[in-house]
Amino acid sequence: MDARSISFERAEVMRRQQSTDFDDHIAVVPEETENGRGCSSREKVGSILLSLKNQVGCLSSALKVFQDNKVNVTHIESRRSQMEDSEYDIFINVESSKLAIEDLLEKLQLQIPDDVGNVKAFPTCPEEPDDDIVWFPRKIAELDKFANRVLMYGRELDADHPGFKDPVYRQRRIKFAEIAYNYKHGQPIPRVEYTAEEVSTWSTVFRELNKLYPTYSCKQHLKNLPLLMKYCGYRENNIPQLEDVSKFLKERTGFTVRPVAGYLSSRDFLAGLAFRVFHCTQYIRHSSDPFYTPEPDCCHELLGHVPLFADSDFAHFSHELGLASLGASDFEVAKLASCYFFTIEFGLCRENGQLRVYGAGLLSSIGELKHVLTDAAIKKPFDPDKVIEQECQVSTYQDAYFVSESFKEAQNQIREFASNIKRPFTVRYDPYSQSVMVLESLSAISQVVSFVRADLCLISDAINKLHQSKMKKTRRARTRLLNDK
Repeated sequence: MDARSISFERAEVMRRQQSTDFDDHIAVVPEETENGRGCSSREKVGSILLSLKNQVGCLSSALKVFQDNKVNVTHIESRRSQMEDSEYDIFINVESSKLAIEDLLEKLQLQIPDDVGNVKAFPTCPEEPDDDIVWFPRKIAELDKFANRVLMYGRELDADHPGFKDPVYRQRRIKFAEIAYNYKHGQPIPRVEYTAEEVSTWSTVFRELNKLYPTYSCKQHLKNLPLLMKYCGYRENNIPQLEDVSKFLKERTGFTVRPVAGYLSSRDFLAGLAFRVFHCTQYIRHSSDPFYTPEPDCCHELLGHVPLFADSDFAHFSHELGLASLGASDFEVAKLASCYFFTIEFGLCRENGQLRVYGAGLLSSIGELKHVLTDAAIKKPFDPDKVIEQECQVSTYQDAYFVSESFKEAQNQIREFASNIKRPFTVRYDPYSQSVMVLESLSAISQVVSFVRADLCLISDAINKLHQSKMKKTRRARTRLLNDK
């Protein structure tokens, strides 16, 4: 999850929720207020997503409609359409009233020619929040339904991407994207024969980061990285295969890996964590700059994330974040995504009074890893209520970092924070069936109670046996003492 994907991500979410026809070409995204209810007719209206043909003059014709209707445009982004190669998605932030936007949408439908794009208007800002429950996967196999809903990059690279002008690199990215698009749950992850150039890029990153880890990394990262070297082929001259990594994590913490072609939405990525699935890229950054990447790549995933997913406390922490997102509103998911960003991506913790790094974004960035423990980096105590107000930086170092006393403390804070998320049910993950139970009825709750009762019996039995063992040791010690006398 990256701050640069937020604009398009919110637009994509709205388009998916408001239409089942992915050939529609215009959507309106409401601006969220403090209570998450959207905006009123007197407030600023959020954003518009247009899909336009890749023809000269199409964008200027559309923008003239905005000008004629006196709707102020404050921000524009563009990217190649995820639906049609011949079209571009144009994301437009606007300032106007709800009524003016509704009038604008009607005129866009009338004035944009058919050869530019079929236009359909969606509802603008709702006056009341939608009470419908947002769809979420109930079984792990249902991750297949959204694993290919990539928001950024994937097959296509933006003009500012280091590999944009490299046809060989772009062909490789297409190959990696096809692996991810064709993958289904339960299949082995296809192995990749990396090129000499790709291995050289990995070698540079691997070598330089490993010089820093003893000084900067948390103990969990330092403990598990040697195990990955032993069992998964982590070496300077070898890029690990995702299938080997997935098997290793499965044995350690129950997490598995599945390949992904690029950015997923916050909702989709967090839903994967709820099933202990880490959506992981398989491609590597461009060789022209091994110390920079505008997107997560396998260096970031394998060196930053995976060693922590092999730790049981960290894995459970990530899992709980994912469960909290299921069925939550977009507004609540955005808050959880911020918590994720400033913990799992950029989090710090204390060890024996010293600051150490556990965030994967830091553990895979040589420059920011060196920066974060200096006095120049602003560090604050981790507090979810403060975290969700902090802006996520992308092109520069973070303005501030958040420090937890331990994973356990952060986990407890996230658990308390998640308990206040507004949804009319609670969910529980069943690791045996790899499915999610929705606890919205007495029968479902009774089933969980039976599971808990069984676990309590096991715990009680273990405590009794521990007590008996301790008593036996005490009697033996007394007997030896008497014999010695």
